[in-house]
Amino acid sequence: MSALRLSLAIGDYDRIRPLVDGNVRIDGVDPAFSILDPEEIFFRAFKYADFDICELSLSSYTVKTANGDCPYVAVPVFPSRAFRHTSVYIRTDRGIAKPEDLRGKRVGVPEYQLTANVWVRAILEEYGVKPADITWVRGGYEHPGREEKIALRLPADVRLESLPAGATISSALADGTIDAVIGPRAPSCFERGHPQVGRLWSDPVAAASEWYGKHRIFPIMHVLGIRKDVAEQHRYLPGALVKAFEEAKSFALARLSNTAATKVTLPFVEERLQHARALMGEDFWSYGLEANRAGIDTFLAAHHAQGLSSRRLAPEDLFHPASLESFRL
Repeated sequence: MSALRLSLAIGDYDRIRPLVDGNVRIDGVDPAFSILDPEEIFFRAFKYADFDICELSLSSYTVKTANGDCPYVAVPVFPSRAFRHTSVYIRTDRGIAKPEDLRGKRVGVPEYQLTANVWVRAILEEYGVKPADITWVRGGYEHPGREEKIALRLPADVRLESLPAGATISSALADGTIDAVIGPRAPSCFERGHPQVGRLWSDPVAAASEWYGKHRIFPIMHVLGIRKDVAEQHRYLPGALVKAFEEAKSFALARLSNTAATKVTLPFVEERLQHARALMGEDFWSYGLEANRAGIDTFLAAHHAQGLSSRRLAPEDLFHPASLESFRL
């Protein structure tokens, strides 16, 4: 029997490269890979269901799953994870020295429901800063006119505005129209070294490490989804994907751990890898539901409390049942 020819859209990560390069195979599948930026994948997936298999925003997927209108079903493979203490950029001339100082401020977001923003709002709540304490201003980072890709029904006390026509998040932060930015990317004004733009947490690695020590959560950003009609037609596929992506991650970590010659263009990779394992354990980028149940449930609670999901989902609600089981010898 010939292998299934399925489209698979995903970002360019070391942990999926063994699949793209053919070093790891997906049982019964001949994938046609599209290596794309996540924003393009999410737009095409949620608007047109363009791909058979693809990376999905955890937040957008949760919104659609809670509403019962998601064209995809996920498996517990997490292509992207990140500590989001790196994701808050501030005007340094507005008296913002700590999270509590964001109360009453105007904060730019590319989309309100982005996964990174859900996690940051959950962190801010630990400092007593609620979503209603901030005026949220939506717009494109570098290109004007970006809108929410998912329709939202936010709580009445959440103030969400749009930038004026022609304005961008980066330009608004640079000219002081907004006081801060929360999002998955650094605005270009920060990258260019604007003298009055900085990070809320000046040492985000230390802040994130402390947060991890308290919560034992490595925030999940993205999941892997299968279009529901494809999953229904090929019942073995969810389990086959988990198996293959696990193998690919192990392959990538073995490469990264081989310190005879550095595999990435960055000094001190070995030391950062040792630090991550000392802080988080050997399997610091774990797949599977049980290893990530607490983190997923924390996210789902925050997502619902922030008014993004119409009902409080349980972690099991996100994943195809066949992806939660595997054989044992």
